[in-house]
Amino acid sequence: MNPSGFEQQTSLYALIVAGGSGSRMQSSTPKQFLTVGGKPILFHTLEAFYNFDPSISIVLVLPEAQVKLWKELKKEHNFNIPHAIVEGGNSRFQSVKNGLALVPMEAVVAIHDGVRPFISSAILQNCFATASETGSAIVSVPLKESIRRLNEHGSQAEDRSLFRMVQTPQTFQARLIKKAYRQEELSHFTDCASVAEADGNAITLIEGSYDNIKITTPGDILFAENLLKNKEL
Repeated sequence: MNPSGFEQQTSLYALIVAGGSGSRMQSSTPKQFLTVGGKPILFHTLEAFYNFDPSISIVLVLPEAQVKLWKELKKEHNFNIPHAIVEGGNSRFQSVKNGLALVPMEAVVAIHDGVRPFISSAILQNCFATASETGSAIVSVPLKESIRRLNEHGSQAEDRSLFRMVQTPQTFQARLIKKAYRQEELSHFTDCASVAEADGNAITLIEGSYDNIKITTPGDILFAENLLKNKEL
């Protein structure tokens, strides 16, 4: 058995999509390269998967213009976790599709936002185990706030217990998700689950964590710093 508990013939892949700019951060530095705890966010993200299972194959999707900076940061910080680099496309759909080209059919692949650095090994274990059995495993959490649906009259209250906030990773049997990404890209494809669902696949939700934040604003950086400090205590 390998460290994650899966048989050796099951290839585990992590497809990390990091295509952000710095616009919502009010920064010229792409958000995945901003530092938390003294090192770039993207380092923490790759480390989370490597710490889960050092034998996992990591594919990192970056915009072509950011590859040089990434290589410079790796050298500066002596970052040596093995991974392949793939150039992204003009949309998240195209970037994921480009990354999936490196994932073999027999694998199980977790597709993850590069700026979600706090994914836990326990959740990753559940992701891969569930996707291996059912075809998919989509991390999600219950809503904390009340919600309202907009309509032609204004809005109306909805039962928040019927909804989930979707996170990443979104994990799939590779043969399933690679086939789904042969579809034409549509505007309502907001994540991999919507692509898989449009190709006729059932979606399995699993429990995520409110700590699994997506860092997109300056306030998220402050929260991430505090979260990291608490984890180190």
